[in-house]
Amino acid sequence: MARKKSSRYSGIGGQAVLEGVMMKNKERYAIAVRKPNGEIDVELENYQELVHGNKLKKLPLIRGVFNFLDSMILGMKALNHSASFYEEESGGKEPGKTSNGGGSGEKLMSLLVALFSVALAVGIFIVLPYFISLFFERYIRNASLLAILEGCIRIVIFLLYAWGISAMKDIRRLYQYHGAEHKCINCIEKGRPLTVHNVMRSSRQHRRCGTSFIFFVLLVSVILFFFIRVDNVVEKVVLRILLMPVVAGISYELIRLAGRSDNIVVRLLSAPGMCIQRLTTREPDEQMVEVAIAAVEAVFDWKTYLHNVFGYEVDETWMDDSGRKSADPGLASDAVLPDDSGEAGQPS
Repeated sequence: MARKKSSRYSGIGGQAVLEGVMMKNKERYAIAVRKPNGEIDVELENYQELVHGNKLKKLPLIRGVFNFLDSMILGMKALNHSASFYEEESGGKEPGKTSNGGGSGEKLMSLLVALFSVALAVGIFIVLPYFISLFFERYIRNASLLAILEGCIRIVIFLLYAWGISAMKDIRRLYQYHGAEHKCINCIEKGRPLTVHNVMRSSRQHRRCGTSFIFFVLLVSVILFFFIRVDNVVEKVVLRILLMPVVAGISYELIRLAGRSDNIVVRLLSAPGMCIQRLTTREPDEQMVEVAIAAVEAVFDWKTYLHNVFGYEVDETWMDDSGRKSADPGLASDAVLPDDSGEAGQPS
């Protein structure tokens, strides 16, 4: 059967955690963690959104702010769950067991931590670049050039931050699991059966990545802040902070478009973020890929997806992970798709 030309957007997303991967599909999410004894633990739960069922969450621009906060809260919850397996002193709590009751106290604490994280990020990446740019006022009298310089400083700070923390051993492994997460989603959305072999040969870069979202935030902030024309320093800082929900909303719409469209304009807009992902992802090993696959399979029926989108059934002959047979059911049995990662197999 010929493959359909419909969208390859799968709808799943995820995040790297400590020695594992979290994958989310609609309201269901799974956290797969490689435990110290080598086993893979999979925690499957429903996520209750901060604002559930509100029509505001469906409005363009506004929905991006809510989704951003939900992503941060779920991400921290997943990180805490994975860290519990590696705590030397568990304080009486069984490793891997987190509170999923969704009580009001837990929700409030998660929201406060998320807001604090946002405030810290705004201070480092939004407010700090502005004050650094003030040192150049005596040399640059043009307000427009100063606004562009501020944006460049903001991007440099982010790149230095992403590069600097990669020197930490735990962060390097986190970046590898980040790569495994992307590879699994790319494997499925390329129409390949979800096997270790196929995932390893897939790209570790993805347009819907949070790194690309951050780049869009930086880019959109440069454009919006360019039009702030007030002389008072306090007013400039306050306006930058007040505009952050607008920046996040616009950035979300851009990243959403990037994940669903493949035209030349979208590819050009996505290119810088894809390049930055070379800093925030690393090539995973096969054991890391196994963990990511476990997370995907807990929340997503990829075989049905391949049938509906690409028009073929995946039987056991295509699950042979020894090499060629698992390449692509839509091709001849002895064909192998070109490696679309451009770097799979290279040391990270």
